[in-house]
Amino acid sequence: MNLPPRELNFAPCVVIPVFNHPYKIVGLVARLRDYGLPCILVDDGSEATCAQLLDKIAAEQTQVTLLRLPQNAGKGTAVCQGLKLASREGYTHALQVDADGQHDLDDVPKFIACAQQNPTAVISGWRSYDAMPPSRRSGRKLTDFWVCVNTWSRSIKDSMCGYRLYPLVPTMRLLARKKIGARMDFDTDILVRLYWQGLAVENIPTKILYQDDIPSHFDIIKDNVRISWMHTRLFFGMLPRIPALVQRHFFNNRPA
Repeated sequence: MNLPPRELNFAPCVVIPVFNHPYKIVGLVARLRDYGLPCILVDDGSEATCAQLLDKIAAEQTQVTLLRLPQNAGKGTAVCQGLKLASREGYTHALQVDADGQHDLDDVPKFIACAQQNPTAVISGWRSYDAMPPSRRSGRKLTDFWVCVNTWSRSIKDSMCGYRLYPLVPTMRLLARKKIGARMDFDTDILVRLYWQGLAVENIPTKILYQDDIPSHFDIIKDNVRISWMHTRLFFGMLPRIPALVQRHFFNNRPA
């Protein structure tokens, strides 16, 4: 489980948003500890059982920091607060991992190695359509289509995957000037906007371990409305960027 040797100016950590997911979190943190990666757990207003477990993990593990939000604010808000804390603590990069145990942690070294080779890029997990439950494929394909439209590019292979490594300096620049989707619209929203800001996106093929016994917090009505509104906002945000996006796609890699 050895990670690649780290450069002096490369200091990664892991950010894990947690909302009532006590089932896998202990093992997940233990696996990440084996990689020597500090973890920031963001408790997004979890109920008492989960909150107490997070307290216990943070008290027993020196490489774990617990950030608690007073009430549930959504995955996007939790991740953003974790990224901001990571930046304040001096980390240069943050690997976003979900708390439900569905991300394949065997791929962590791939993310770290790719980030070392591309320190200003976003390293994004890329799931195979074939491995996805049929109920999730149609929404993924629709979002993939709109991401291509809104970036004039096929550089982003999977904007909905929450397994992702962010370079913190440019990410903090974006968060300082733009409010990002607070809930299930977050992953696509921030990735498109970072692409508009000029960041490259490196795609890492990864498996998602879908498990029926893990509760989903996706609200089929509210979150689909949020995602539809996000695509609308991004589309109209794309229109004035068309000349720059076309120039970037065909001629260079300048920000849009």
